Amino acid sequence: MKSFFSEFKKFIMRGNVLDLAVGVIIGAAFQGVVSALTDNLISPLLGMIGGMNFDMLSFKINGAEFYYGKFITAVINFVIMAFVIFVIVKLVNKIMSIGKKPVEEVATTKKCPYCCSEIDIEATKCPHCTSDIPAETEDK
Repeated sequence: MKSFFSEFKKFIMRGNVLDLAVGVIIGAAFQGVVSALTDNLISPLLGMIGGMNFDMLSFKINGAEFYYGKFITAVINFVIMAFVIFVIVKLVNKIMSIGKKPVEEVATTKKCPYCCSEIDIEATKCPHCTSDIPAETEDK
């Protein structure tokens, strides 16, 4: 039982688990902000244009009332949240790429001087036309 708890402690103290926990907590708080924005600003604005608030849209079946407008509001919340997260991730990626130098790719292939097929850079014989590759073309 002691090894179980030590494994759990080792698992929980890994950096990615802590990052995930922080992300979930911040996401929950951010969801509250987006819900308030949708409920208090966007839905009333759309209600002014369309004549009603989405939350009031409903239908009845056998006495049970189904509020499909609340579902529409939840979809709007999701789209806003996804858009804001997309913008934040795009901004962070842009900031992270500012200081990085572009990685120069090392050539791993070359062209056969006879058949113009791409072959491995260390090849001495073309696998396509079976020609011997001269030493002077290996530098190209």
